[in-house]
Amino acid sequence: MNAAKRQAIFERLRQQNPHPTTELEYTTPFELLIAVLLSAQATDVSVNKATRLLYPVANTPRKIHALGVDGLIPYIQTIGLFRTKAKNVIETCRILMAEHHSEVPRQREALEALPGVGRKTANVVMNTAFGEPTIAVDTHIFRVSNRTGIAPGKNVDIVEQKLMKFVPAEFKQDAHHWLILHGRYTCIARKPKCWNCMIADLCEFKQKTPLPETV
Repeated sequence: MNAAKRQAIFERLRQQNPHPTTELEYTTPFELLIAVLLSAQATDVSVNKATRLLYPVANTPRKIHALGVDGLIPYIQTIGLFRTKAKNVIETCRILMAEHHSEVPRQREALEALPGVGRKTANVVMNTAFGEPTIAVDTHIFRVSNRTGIAPGKNVDIVEQKLMKFVPAEFKQDAHHWLILHGRYTCIARKPKCWNCMIADLCEFKQKTPLPETV
């Protein structure tokens, strides 16, 4: 895909949604961090249902840590992998209190040192909470990047590198949100809604071309 096509794609996405954001519900960087931790292999809808119950009771590192694993589980047990996530959340709260004055760090290295926080989660927090022009590649963005030809790659690391290289600078801050929403609602996995796609004429997807193995 050439630069002119990429420019046109992101101009259309911006025109449709000038101020995109995550569908996870949060009011502080800490609430966002916990929501993203809980969202691994789970839907934003299921996470929001859990945090709507949790955050009115505990929404700071100290308060959630005080619940302990057993106290946290009842709030998140409808989410996949809830036992592992509960342990990671409690330990993350402990580290934030002990090493970061109960604040979410802005640095990638410090974020990725937290239990359960990988590159994708760190990218989401850096972008959405702190305004950094990072792009977190999840299964939706991986699919859209390959299917459209915006940034094809065999794994998420290659796709992220290409997106950071090829997405015009003016769109980098919001590209993550545009691509994930496009993949979630239009460029869906099994049968993309090409008939209702605003960038269909710019897309390089061919129905018979197999996608790389999904993540």
